[in-house]
Amino acid sequence: MEPETRYAKTVDGVHIAYQVRGDGPIDLVYILGFASCFEVELEFPSSAAVIERLASTYRLILFDKRGTGLSDRTQTPDLDMRADDLRAVLDAVGSKQAVLLGHSEGGALAAFFAAAHPERVSALILYGAAARYAWAPDYPTGISRADHLADREELARSWGTTAHASKWLADESPSLANDPEAIAWLARSERFAASPSAVLEFEDIWFATDVRSVLGSIQAPTLVLCRPDAGWCEHSEYLVQHIPGARYVACSGRDYSLVVGNAGEVLDAVDAFLGSISAEQAEIDRVLATVLFTDIVGSTETASTLRGNEWKELLERHHQVIRAMLGRYRGTEVDTAGDGFFATFDGPARAVRCAQAIVDAVRPLGLEVRAGLHTGEAEIIDDKIGGLAVSIGARVGSAAGPSEVLVSSTVKDLVAGSGIAFEDRGEHELKGVPGTWRLFRATPSGSP
Repeated sequence: MEPETRYAKTVDGVHIAYQVRGDGPIDLVYILGFASCFEVELEFPSSAAVIERLASTYRLILFDKRGTGLSDRTQTPDLDMRADDLRAVLDAVGSKQAVLLGHSEGGALAAFFAAAHPERVSALILYGAAARYAWAPDYPTGISRADHLADREELARSWGTTAHASKWLADESPSLANDPEAIAWLARSERFAASPSAVLEFEDIWFATDVRSVLGSIQAPTLVLCRPDAGWCEHSEYLVQHIPGARYVACSGRDYSLVVGNAGEVLDAVDAFLGSISAEQAEIDRVLATVLFTDIVGSTETASTLRGNEWKELLERHHQVIRAMLGRYRGTEVDTAGDGFFATFDGPARAVRCAQAIVDAVRPLGLEVRAGLHTGEAEIIDDKIGGLAVSIGARVGSAAGPSEVLVSSTVKDLVAGSGIAFEDRGEHELKGVPGTWRLFRATPSGSP
């Protein structure tokens, strides 16, 4: 079934039309250029093919900018308004963070949003975009006011007609200049995107756009794409020079429009870039941590000997004691399952001392716990810690005996000189973990 078009309501009561296509693991917002209507955009085969390819890999989010397409017609919008509209759409679809793909004029909005809301943007992709359109002494690649006024007169005279669509294609998508179906579709697309008076307002907004001042604030990894044979790449080069760490890819073809010509090459570059960002992020989202696992020895037998709520009350007291020790030794509770605790520490010596303190503190309750520790690189996954280091820590804990603190050789080596004594417990095979692991029992200083 075709996805349903819905509306996000902005803080000032404006309805922004949007659609979600696909269910990939990465949210990608495709911001169309100038004035557009995404439903009509989908009627053109090459445009639909680009959108469907994006939707096959990502959770693709389309929307019509305020005043265009299916969204409410309002007063002349500025970038602040349009950025709030984009945020409303992200909130409506439950997207905490997304990739922004800004096409042509949509690139300025994408760049502005990335600078203003860095926490909402995981990556920025700009195709055929510009930071500014008007000529200025410090921006000689822009167009003159005379050319802008000439374009404005042409829009007022022929917007939405086949004559205007034919000229637009000849200028920007020459491979379709003599295609009657493309000309008819573009004329229809213009009429659905904006009325003649509205498009003149958008032309003035377009000419006045200038996001140069925010480019240096963009934190998101950025890819800038253009087709040199289609022109406009001086604008792309400016973006690359002023967005920190931006990457540049030049694609082949004479057509300026992303969806015309060799669109597959452009999309391949998008996929490769986002793939490299995902791999890089996986490396960034790794931390060196000491993990601690504890659980009560013989909990089933103990519970069976108690009456009524006695076991529940004992378990609550056990939890209270362990949390007190974690707080004392600056540990972080990650998870509690039944009678077991999973915690992390940024220092292995404190982790070992905390485990020893837990063993001693629960003994007056008539309980014995086992504890296992390991230090290694752990992965941050959806704000939770995981990975092989966590699995090793859990297996070390399972190998410990009553009132025993068992550690991996990594922990032992890292706490050398701390005054903590260890007893070699030999080689162990840890279930689900490759190889054999030498484990050590931590003992109080001076103990046998």
